[in-house]
Amino acid sequence: MATLVIDWDEAMQQCGDDEEFLRELLGDLRTETDTQMSQMEIIIQNPNDGNPFIQICRAAHVIKGAASNLMCGQLRQTAMALETAATEPSKNPALLADVQQRQLLLMDVHQKFINLKTAVQQYKDYLQSVGV
Repeated sequence: MATLVIDWDEAMQQCGDDEEFLRELLGDLRTETDTQMSQMEIIIQNPNDGNPFIQICRAAHVIKGAASNLMCGQLRQTAMALETAATEPSKNPALLADVQQRQLLLMDVHQKFINLKTAVQQYKDYLQSVGV
């Protein structure tokens, strides 16, 4: 079964059944997601600047946490997959010493980033459909 973009009933419950507040939070999440995605895009385009995995892991974690709080399942799952892919190389820089290994890790992270971009677009489409 596909994960919901937003479990509206659960999200409403999280916000004390205050729809105006939920809509405000969903808009804030859209803004924060845009910020984090822009940062990750820059990092992915310039992966040779230090250890890109640390910054990607942090940005994905921010999206995952905020999406979890607002019951945005697709965002949470795809952000978590990206965070997981970036975690090990962020904690173990020795993995990056081998150029081929680093390239494979970057390719995996890049694919997970593309998946997250798709989920972000679906989130934005959903918000537009409900007038947020």
